[in-house]
Amino acid sequence: MIAGTYVLDPAHTTIGFVARHAMVTKTRGKFEDFEGTITVAENIADSKADVTIKSASINTGNDDRDGHVKGDDFFAVEKYPELTFTATSFNVDEAGNGTVTGDLTIKGVTKPVTLDVETEGLAEDPFGNTRFGFEATTKINRLDYGIDFNAPLKTGGVLVSEEIKIELEVSAIKQ
Repeated sequence: MIAGTYVLDPAHTTIGFVARHAMVTKTRGKFEDFEGTITVAENIADSKADVTIKSASINTGNDDRDGHVKGDDFFAVEKYPELTFTATSFNVDEAGNGTVTGDLTIKGVTKPVTLDVETEGLAEDPFGNTRFGFEATTKINRLDYGIDFNAPLKTGGVLVSEEIKIELEVSAIKQ
């Protein structure tokens, strides 16, 4: 990996999530308004990353559902307009594969999470930008962040899973 500061490219980055719905399928969503900076240090362990996501930018592909998850039952976007992630440690090899641990804040609650990171590559695009690409995943329990809405199903189980998978596909441009 090449040391330097990289900024997330929103046009080529997806910050998404997956939840079980009605115990029979998965519902996916993503956040469309975010910014982030990754500073890759010569000593990778000294690297830094900060991401801020506008909670109202959630998009699940369904306007009614989006309205519900923006409300107090889920993200309460009026009261908590941002979600944040700040990296606290990097445990990755020279190729950029490994884990990144950091503090994830949702609805004013901050908890540590560990992302499994797989670097996709480093390349110069046709416009002369150096791009760094990677994928990262983790799982959280939404109840830990005060997102506790649910409805029981007649067949057993609940409407929305407690476990949420977070999936990142990132393209960042060197500054």
